[in-house]
This record gives sequence, structure tokens and C-alpha cells, in this order.
Amino acid sequence: MCGIVGIVSSQPANQQLYDALLLLQHRGQDSTGIATAEGNTLHSHKVKGQVREGYRTRDMRGLPGNMGLGHVRYATKGNAGSEQEAQPFYVNAPYGITLVHNGNLTNTRELTDELFNIDRRHLNTTSDTELLVNVLANELQAQVSGVDLDPDQLFAAVTRVHERVEGSYATIALIAGHGLLAFRDPFGIRPLVLGRRAAGFVGDDWIVASESLVLESGGYEVVRDVAPGEAIFISRSGELFSKQCAANPRLVPCSFEYVYLARPDSIMNGISVYDARLRLGDRLADTIAQYTPMGDIDVVMPIPDSSRPAAMQVAQKLGIEYREGFYKNRYVGRTFIMPGQAERKKSVKQKLNAMGSEFKGKNILIVDDSIVRGTTSKEIVQMAREAGANKVTFTSAAPPVRFPHVYGINMPSRQELIAHGRKIPDINRELGSDYLIYQEVADMQSAILEGSNLTELEMSCFTGEYVTGTVSEEYLAWVEANQLS
Repeated sequence: MCGIVGIVSSQPANQQLYDALLLLQHRGQDSTGIATAEGNTLHSHKVKGQVREGYRTRDMRGLPGNMGLGHVRYATKGNAGSEQEAQPFYVNAPYGITLVHNGNLTNTRELTDELFNIDRRHLNTTSDTELLVNVLANELQAQVSGVDLDPDQLFAAVTRVHERVEGSYATIALIAGHGLLAFRDPFGIRPLVLGRRAAGFVGDDWIVASESLVLESGGYEVVRDVAPGEAIFISRSGELFSKQCAANPRLVPCSFEYVYLARPDSIMNGISVYDARLRLGDRLADTIAQYTPMGDIDVVMPIPDSSRPAAMQVAQKLGIEYREGFYKNRYVGRTFIMPGQAERKKSVKQKLNAMGSEFKGKNILIVDDSIVRGTTSKEIVQMAREAGANKVTFTSAAPPVRFPHVYGINMPSRQELIAHGRKIPDINRELGSDYLIYQEVADMQSAILEGSNLTELEMSCFTGEYVTGTVSEEYLAWVEANQLS
């Protein structure tokens, strides 16, 4: 769930990249990095922590050039606390390549063995981004025979990347002296959007980013989503080339982007995140009406911020008063993407405060976007009771998360998931709520896809069906044994 951005501009790129990363901060808070290209020289600065604290004036001055890329990290592989594993990653041959990546590779063991024993490439971290940049560099090295580089050679290299790499990856790379390369995995699991802005008499400025809001904020026109399997190359003079590089591309974007990860003011794969969340609320309201006597609910409350659209629709459709009972401290990071369970639990009460006047003596229906580990949900139910709630009905705009997510979201262990191996009444007792209601899988799918040209979603954490077809029980057991502490 990292956030990535790449820019080829007629103006210095450093401030544009910084501004873009601020808008993508919700996608990762562990570390951040920016790289720029000045002629044949690549400059880079990366640091642990958030964007606003990560760059000083001297750092920005050290990032000259009109072409660059940036990253905010949410750790799903490697050491979350290691600055060494912050992106971008760099290799010096061929040409000099620096790369950022959003997603998660699922054949890292095989790739690590191949790179060492066949390609003779050394890896210095456990990051799958370092794997990816080395695979790309190795395949590009095989294509070029001189100093010159043409787009067809790049696209041939990306074709080989698709053949060797499994999993999810939205990728942006700078190639020193040549331009910017962006490509997306053959299933388009992680998002990537292309934008353009007129640059006076000298042509166009270009941008690729994880979410469309970055484009709109910078004055770019949204051109389109990068297609699954597609590669785009933008030369340093601003000329764009593109080619489909996968044999059987198929768009199956991650459902969790629409449920929780993305900002509501973004559009991904032609679907408005905000509208999708409103529709999730509509479907959830129908399910609530089936299972809960309306006399048992006095008010509907969201857990801010991502569940607010769904909660508003639940209240409107059921004809129940909508109230904001939880106040959010916006200076605490998103608890779902905290690196450890203890840190998540500690952060819940720092992040949320229940206002007693909204709870005392009332039957409360709480709407959250999802329930993953249950740590936050359990604390919220307890906070509602301590604030004086008479009854607490807890609802999730997403179905039960019962299976690991291996495509870029930190849900590696089944044992961490509160819904794994439990029936809903058992989960309800664990949370301490009076009633617990989940969205149905079919309702979530129809809510997100309604009005779009899409027919499929990646929903493995809800269904256990992995779209790449290569995720085995043995692999899941290995991931759990090697997960982050």
C-alpha cells in the first residue's frame, strides 16, 4: 500500500514531488524518499518517518533536475524500521536506474535464488523492491549493446520482468540520461494513473501516481489509468511511448483500495472511491435492516474518516439520526498501518476520543470500513460503553477478513485476523459488542463495480481466492513464519 509518483517536467521536479508525497501520506508512514535526474546524474534522499519531517531545505537543494520520482512506504516486506530499506532503490548498470514500487512480489524466494546463482547479482536487503530493480536491470542489460537506449528495448525488458515476476507491482523507474519508465503488473492489482499538463511552448509535463488526486492538485489532466501489463516510457524531452508488455493482461484491482486504502477524492480504474463507499453504505443498510430491529438503534456513528460516506448512507437509508461521536486526532497515523500489534493498540486511544454527550443512554450503531485484526474495533466498543452507550451494534462496510492479503497489504498471518476460523457470533463476543453485522461479499463487489466497465475485483482477503493463481498453502505458511514482528 505504498504511494508512488513520477514526474517529467519543464520545471524543477523536487517541490512537485514533495507536494505529491504529502497528498499520498495516507498510503505509508514508515519512510519516504525522492530521487531526481539532472542530466546523467541521479540524486536521492530517503529517510525514516513522514514527508513533512523528512526533507529540509538543504535536502531539497540536493535534488536538482526536472525529472524525478518519490515514495512513501508502508512496510509489507523487510524491516519496517530500517532506513536502508526505504525506497527508491538504485543499481548502477545499465545506465543507472533508481526505482520505486507499490505492491508485493510473491515469488521472492525463487527470484532471490535466480539473481544470485544465475544473474550473479548481490542483494543487500530483504526488500522485494530491491529484487524488482535488479530483475529489471538484468533484463535491460540483456537488451542493450551500446550507449543508446530506445523504447523497444525497454519494453522488451519489461516483458521479461512480467515473465519472471509474480505478485502485484505498480512501478516507476528513472533511467539516468534517458527518461522515466512506469509499468503495472498484468492484473493491475495496485493502482497507477497517468496525467498531462501543458508546458507553454515546450510541450507537455507528465506525471504518474498512485492516485488521481495528486494529478488534480498539481494542475494535471487525468489522461487514463496505466493498463495492466502496460509499460510507459517518457523521454527527458517529454515524448511519451507506451506498449502492452504482458501476454494475457486482465484488470483485477484490489477491492481494499476502495474499502479503506485510497483517499475518497480519488478515482481509480474509472471508479470514484467516494461513490463506491456511498454504495457500500447502501448495501450495508439493507443487511442491517434484515438483522437488526430498528427500535434498537438511536443513532448511526462513523469511525472517522474512511467509513464516513458509508455511515451517512446507512443513516439516510434507515431513517436514523447520523451523529459524529468520535473525535479524531489527526496527528496520529492510521492505526491499521502501524507496524506492530502493540503499537496499534497503544495508538487507538491516542487517535480517537468518544464524546460522552453523544453516547450516554443511547443505542449506538457504529459503522467502520472494515475489521482486520480487531484490535481497534474492540477498543472502540469499550470506549463507547465507557462513554455511556446503552447498546453497541458494530457494523463493517466490508466482509469478514478471513485470509492473508499477499498483494501489498500487511495481513500476512491468519492468526492475526480476528475473523479467521471464527463465526460471526464468536467475533461479536470477542469484540464485546451487542450485535455485529458484516457486509456480504457479493454486495461489496456489486457496490464497487456498479456503473463501471470492470467485471472483477481482487478480493483474496475476503474469499481466499488469489488472482495470480500461484499462492499455495506452503507459500502462506512461509509468509507467516517470516512475517514482520
